[in-house]
Amino acid sequence: MASVATVKLTRFAHSCVRLETGNRALVIDPGIWSESTSVDGATAVLVTHEHRDHINETLIAGTGPAVYAPKGCVLGDVAVTEMELGINKQIAGFGVVAVGGEHARVVDDQDPCVNVGYIIDDRIYHPGDALHVPDQPIETLFVPVQASWLKTSEAIDFVAQIAPRRAFGIHEGQINQRGLAAANHWLEKECDGRYQWLPPGTTIDLTPD
Repeated sequence: MASVATVKLTRFAHSCVRLETGNRALVIDPGIWSESTSVDGATAVLVTHEHRDHINETLIAGTGPAVYAPKGCVLGDVAVTEMELGINKQIAGFGVVAVGGEHARVVDDQDPCVNVGYIIDDRIYHPGDALHVPDQPIETLFVPVQASWLKTSEAIDFVAQIAPRRAFGIHEGQINQRGLAAANHWLEKECDGRYQWLPPGTTIDLTPD
């Protein structure tokens, strides 16, 4: 059963977000471009896929939280609990379900690595490096704003297909402030008031509908 409690969200750089309820903290995708403080005191870490902008293996290996990643994800010496698609697990006080399964392709003939998105408490969705649309309502969506595999129009369509209550931008680590401003402009303009940019370091409360 999904939690109905208010969740504290802290946005870190690139694709890293931290969700807290009570005295437990769940961190998603603390990569090499994200602040090391993202995992301070964390109960558990969710990894969407093996690319280093989404998982800093050196950082995680020395911090102690339980690490969860999709089957087939290669994380070196980091001990991992595998996440199976569609199975609800209780992790750090949250209900977590892995969806999707494949990293978005940069070119058609690429053999992509495994990638899963995570649905948290049936209402918060982090897709990793893919635009998989889950077959359920989503309140809070994290939407990639820039990637070698992504067009701005695709990010806008992703928000439109899911139609969340709110969407927050992630995956900005490869662009400068001019590029980020342009991407944010189009998402704010075309997403019917659902989209908001939270600069890294921002903390807000996510109150359920």
